[in-house]
Amino acid sequence: MPTLDWLRKEFHYGYSSGDVLAWFPDKHRREEERQIVGSYRRFFMREVKPRLRPDSKVLELGPGRGSWSRSLLKYLPKGELHTVDFQDVSQWLQPKLYDGRLTCHQVTDNTMAPVPDASFDLFFSLGVLCHNNSADIQTVLTNARKKVKPGGIAIQHYGDWKKLDTLGWATRHNIPKDFKDKRDDEIWWPRNDQETMRRCCENAGWKVVSIDLGSFGRDSVALLENPR
Repeated sequence: MPTLDWLRKEFHYGYSSGDVLAWFPDKHRREEERQIVGSYRRFFMREVKPRLRPDSKVLELGPGRGSWSRSLLKYLPKGELHTVDFQDVSQWLQPKLYDGRLTCHQVTDNTMAPVPDASFDLFFSLGVLCHNNSADIQTVLTNARKKVKPGGIAIQHYGDWKKLDTLGWATRHNIPKDFKDKRDDEIWWPRNDQETMRRCCENAGWKVVSIDLGSFGRDSVALLENPR
């Protein structure tokens, strides 16, 4: 790991962070927010919602059981959300409930082949690229840019080892300290930082608006733009 084969199998159960917009998080979300050092609701309301229009078309990578998908759909009453995942997430997201606003694509690689080109205003993920090595991140970003309209944006969460170093590697951040001494192919939290992520983004053709929106203490979130 983190090979594509590992990623295809690891999250077969459908990862969930609960209701990320609830004012009062449940026990599971509260623990995640303690580990990431930040608020999911505050991040969404400050950084994601203002960049959505009611008719926006959004592409989400790795939705799992749809914690972020449902939050996006809440603010897309006339828009569309397309998801891509190695799992059949339709069993959890139930697209039939959304009157054609939700389409779930099950894929086997990072090409995003089933997704229409130049169609989306926003490419979003949280909790996905942190499990990918830099080569795969660049592949994902390269292929996703083809799906985003010129002038469209991406909001992408990723692991940041320099932030972890600053916080101190400890169990409270849920990243084992011994990962520091292991190869990337032996761990589920590959090495990444803002400099590496910037190279991946720029090599994939994105304009980096912000390499970190500053929403979380443990990880970073990049804001990107697809050049016109």
